[in-house]
This record gives sequence, C-alpha cells and structure tokens, in this order.
Amino acid sequence: MIPARYAASRFPAKLMQDLGGQPVILRTYEAAVKTGLFDEVYVVTDSPVIFEVITGAGGKAKMSIKEHDCGSDRIAEAVADMDVDIIVNVQGDEPFTDRESLSGVLEVFKDDVGQEIDLASLMVRITDREEINNPNTVKVIVDNRNFAVYFSRLPIPYPRDKNVESVYYKHKGVYAFRKSALMDFHRLPMLPLEATEKIEAIRYLEYGKKIKMVETDVTGIEIDTPEDLDRAKKAWK
Repeated sequence: MIPARYAASRFPAKLMQDLGGQPVILRTYEAAVKTGLFDEVYVVTDSPVIFEVITGAGGKAKMSIKEHDCGSDRIAEAVADMDVDIIVNVQGDEPFTDRESLSGVLEVFKDDVGQEIDLASLMVRITDREEINNPNTVKVIVDNRNFAVYFSRLPIPYPRDKNVESVYYKHKGVYAFRKSALMDFHRLPMLPLEATEKIEAIRYLEYGKKIKMVETDVTGIEIDTPEDLDRAKKAWK
C-alpha cells in the first residue's frame, strides 16, 4: 500500500512532479510492483489527479473515503475489509524503493513463530552531523535485539560523553504491519509523545506494540523538498 496525499506542507504536489518523464508517485508505484514481492500493490489517495495517473497507467488505486492525518490511517481504511496477514507501507515519495530493503522487513515475520513482532521497519546508519541534527530526519534508537526504543527528530542518543562513539540511525518510513496492529493504530487516539514529535511510529510504542528494526545500507532519496527532487533527477539519469 502506497499512501499518497496531494498536499504537502514542505513541497506541495511533490508526488506529481516529473521524474524522468513520469510523476514521482507513478515511479514509486512501478518500483514497488517491480520488486515482485507482493500479491497486490495499490496507491491509496485523497486525490482524483493521483488516482487517474495510476489507473491511467494500468495500475491499481483506491480513493480514501475519509480525511486522514497520516499514512497508517489511510492504509487502515483501505485494507479494513481485505483478507490479508501482512501489509507493507511504501512511502509515495520513495521512487528508488528497492527489493532488498523490502525483503528485509518481510523476512522478520517468517521467523516470528510466537508473533512477538507487531510491525517491522527500516533504519540506515548515518554519520553526517548535519543530517543527524536535521529535524526533518527522524532518528531511532534500538535495544540489543533491534527492537525500537524511541524515535525522535532530535539527535538520539545525545552525545554527552564525547569519548563514546555514538551510532546514529535514520528511520526510513517503510513499514510492514500485522493487520491487527495496523487496525489497533487506526482506532486508538494519538497520545502526547506522538503529538509532540509528529512521528506516527511513536503511537505504536506508546501503546506497547513491538517494532522490529531492520538495518539497510540502501539510503535511497526521499523527495521532501525541491532540492531532493533535483538530486533524484540526477540519480535517475
């Protein structure tokens, strides 16, 4: 499932921007299909423009019935009546979505006999100090089994002791959910930590869900700004 809002605070209509002759959202959809990992791939959107772009290219799309504040809620509405076990959320602004990373988040469920894992997500190690301090880059810290402890827009862990070599991970907004965890998210209200940070993954932690983080070295390019789009166009060439 690829949630796709037309509006975006930092870069309006970013999903409809041209990337190599096609809109960003269509490039993302094609990349997800190309992985060959999924029974079905849908774009879930509030925009007739995006809906027509996907269906006009022979793809599958669903129109949201209600207004939603986040991608998880949009997807939960779309899959409510579907008979599925695992749902993967691929962000619409990730045209460089790759098979290796998505395989990683799906693989953790195969070994989870006791169904301890509610959802899985991706993280990538970062070393650039500017990116570590950038509030648009969501950081995650994990325990010794790679379960998420917390997500923040601030640098975590805070390097109070400069002699300790801190490791920083950027959270990539790709999720694989058990359907039950996703539907719980949809019905449970937002709590203060999520409201403060504006990071939807925190809601799962606040309600006791377990998020297995999978490290990847595939950084990709998330298109949040016009500058990101310029980088994506260069990479696409």
